[in-house]
Amino acid sequence: MAILVTGAAGFIGSNFVHHWLAARPEERVVALDALTYAGNPANLADAERAPGYRFVKGDIADGDLIQRLLREESIDTIVHFAAESHVDRSIHGPAEFVQTNVVGTQVLLEAARSVWLAGSGQPHRFHHISTDEVYGSLAPDESAFSETTAYAPNSPYSASKAASDHLVRAWHHTYGLQVTTSNCSNNYGPYQFPEKLIPLVIVNILHGRELPIYGDGSNVRDWLHVADHCSGIEAVLRDGEVGGTYNIGGYGELTNLELVRTLCRVVDERFATDETLATRFPEAPAARGEAADSLMRFVTDRPGHDRRYAIDPQRITDELGWKPRFDVEQGLKDTVDWYLGNEGWWRSVMDGSYKEWLARQYG
Repeated sequence: MAILVTGAAGFIGSNFVHHWLAARPEERVVALDALTYAGNPANLADAERAPGYRFVKGDIADGDLIQRLLREESIDTIVHFAAESHVDRSIHGPAEFVQTNVVGTQVLLEAARSVWLAGSGQPHRFHHISTDEVYGSLAPDESAFSETTAYAPNSPYSASKAASDHLVRAWHHTYGLQVTTSNCSNNYGPYQFPEKLIPLVIVNILHGRELPIYGDGSNVRDWLHVADHCSGIEAVLRDGEVGGTYNIGGYGELTNLELVRTLCRVVDERFATDETLATRFPEAPAARGEAADSLMRFVTDRPGHDRRYAIDPQRITDELGWKPRFDVEQGLKDTVDWYLGNEGWWRSVMDGSYKEWLARQYG
């Protein structure tokens, strides 16, 4: 396989590139990213050593570029991560989400159709990464989302992702493009941009900053370690039904309040067993003998905040033999450890120094 990974410098995309190169070092990987605010070239630094790896700075909405890459690199597989994904940002600026998630996906599909169907006619796969948020909100006692759950998106972000899902389906049924789609639950793990909840909580604790919790903190999310997500995508690419959709979930439902309290406890435990952390992070509550949960503050809920998401991954388990490897407790501990061990990475992201590096490298 020769794969094009869009959004490759982002959180999940970069983890997938590392996963794929480790599992299939002999295969060609072209990493494409527009390097907007959440796209960090440092996420892919280790990939540069792989002989079959190439990074390209570019926009999925540039159809000429996509067609050129598909032809030059003899690409037979696209794994499409590129998307605007932050709900709060979508509420304040929905147009950018429509442009990237809807228009960008349409341009990418057309480029693939032009090269693979109207051109070479080669065997191919277009795998589209989507989200559980397209299904809307669940009541506390409702069954988890399955692949047959009706779409009911409630935010500009989820609406734009739902639209892109429908486009992928339409390009398969109308034109014969060989596609698969996966809808995942909330990801967490290494390289996640610090605006998202888990890294934000960890970094705020280390800085002694408030931990804002929307509403009463009872909103429920299903948490999926990014490494499990990557292995799920690999399973779909390997054996998934063409035209099929697979839900990938982590069996890790937590309320936001439970999640924040767990992270507070884990960070406090790390300070208790590692004396150097108090020197490195003197503003953290544990450095002065206090508990991290003293930083928690309840704030006004965001508009249209969905109450509960939960994914039923039974289809991918039954058909493809995939199961998550991480339980949420261990996964959160590993994630805290990663952020404690990679202080330079998140500080460079937050202070903007990597943007200066980006400008020097890519203009």
